Amino acid sequence: MITVTKTFFPPLKEYNSQLQRIWDNQWLTNRGELVVELEGKLKKHLSVSNIVVTTNGTIPLQIALKLLGGQGEIITTPFSYVATTAAIVWEHCTPIFVDIHPEYLTIDETKIEAAITNKTTAILVTHVFGNPCNTEVIEGIAKKHNLKVIYDAAHCFGVRYKDKSLFEYGDVSTCSFHATKLFHTGEGGAMFANDNELQHQMFYSHNFGHNGPLAFHGLGINGKMSELQAAMGLAVLPYMEFILGERKKAVDYYNKYLDLSRLQTLKIRENTSWNYSYYPLIFESEDQLLKVEERLKASEIVPRRYFYPALNTIEYSKGQLMPIAESIASRILCLPLYVGILEEDLNRIINIINANVC
Repeated sequence: MITVTKTFFPPLKEYNSQLQRIWDNQWLTNRGELVVELEGKLKKHLSVSNIVVTTNGTIPLQIALKLLGGQGEIITTPFSYVATTAAIVWEHCTPIFVDIHPEYLTIDETKIEAAITNKTTAILVTHVFGNPCNTEVIEGIAKKHNLKVIYDAAHCFGVRYKDKSLFEYGDVSTCSFHATKLFHTGEGGAMFANDNELQHQMFYSHNFGHNGPLAFHGLGINGKMSELQAAMGLAVLPYMEFILGERKKAVDYYNKYLDLSRLQTLKIRENTSWNYSYYPLIFESEDQLLKVEERLKASEIVPRRYFYPALNTIEYSKGQLMPIAESIASRILCLPLYVGILEEDLNRIINIINANVC
């Protein structure tokens, strides 16, 4: 079976060598040696000023909203994974959706100001499939209206925009290190802030608010990464150049051999060094998508309707019409893309799609 993604497993011997350190240290969690080392190596690898690694990629969104959202209205995108909206609602804020750009698939920055009210406290938007939002315009709007900016950068490991890490934009950026991501720790994530005081708040917030063992800076939650997760990250990190190279080969192959005359691909924003995180195809109609999906599954090829449905239509946030996002969500399909996908498998996928898009 060809699945939409497969986890990259580093050589077992190398992972075991990291596990041996844990056994030698007899330390499993609470910011052990491996977690601290991973943060240092990621900081260097990504060229970022600050980083806190976390147990998953959702807790950074919740912490950012707890610190910056003020239980107000949050301008956000209807086209993202459900965690983006769920975090807003979970933190007792109100999602206010703004429709997306039909080619970049990120929030349409020209429509943001019309959605701002006196209850708006922040803008939380997604760099979709690792494709940057228009950060200059968004951050200009935020400055004009005294709003905070949080970027859901779950897909953005290694992406650079205008010659710097995409994690360096906004008040807070977050990332996922889930097993399906390019860089992963099995489960995991990270949060980034350029402001040192805000970074300090996020740091203690992910560790119950601790200021040493007996005192507290303030309210916190348990978002700490374990040593076992960090061990996986330390074993995966040396392979990032290889991982990106293999994914680029697959993306280039799709681009070369798919008949794109009646299909739309993701338009990458100018001045972006992309990471080949997903390969989404947008069909002319949902019927066409369903036909292709059925043919692929009949051949034991499993793509994914990602993202579907549009987040403005789910039960706890529905009510706002978002015609572009709803249309895209009904017609988009992510094709299999991972390290080790065979050329013969790519050909099977391509031939089925080309034969059924007519």
